[in-house]
Amino acid sequence: MNATSTSPVTSTPILRRTLLWSAVATLVLAVVGAILGVTLAGTPGLFSALAGIILAAIFLGITGISILIANRWYGDALYVPIFFGAVLGGWLLKFVLFLVVLFVLRGQDWIHPLVFFIAVVVSILVTLVIDVVVLTRSRLPHVSDVTLPTAEDLAAASAADAAEQPHTIEESEPKKPSLGS
Repeated sequence: MNATSTSPVTSTPILRRTLLWSAVATLVLAVVGAILGVTLAGTPGLFSALAGIILAAIFLGITGISILIANRWYGDALYVPIFFGAVLGGWLLKFVLFLVVLFVLRGQDWIHPLVFFIAVVVSILVTLVIDVVVLTRSRLPHVSDVTLPTAEDLAAASAADAAEQPHTIEESEPKKPSLGS
């Protein structure tokens, strides 16, 4: 696509749909996790399940949101560096956030480690299933964001080819290779 294109990137609707379904799944997991957490480990289980589910939702949402933000510059000459900068920045943010959360939550009385771990793992697996389902049901072309040449483009190319054609017979005949050098 050229820099004057106004059509959206084809991954944008897919990412939006994924984020929407992930938000719905997070709400369902929060309710189920809270009930199971309280049942299995009391109040620490409740807080651990909610913390694990929210943490997984935040981490998984950062990537989708960073790509959606970077897609706003699609068609710009700096789109590729902006895209990779946004995605890499999201990964670095998640890494730093993970370390901070790890140090803050370590040894807390209100955290039940097993419930927290299970909540994080289940949240990640549910989100991965959502990603796969949304992607497989989306109609994403094999070659995306491509425009076909217009009649004007073809006419201009034809005129350019005609201008480059040789004008004499000698110029158009291929040169024969010499046998002896």
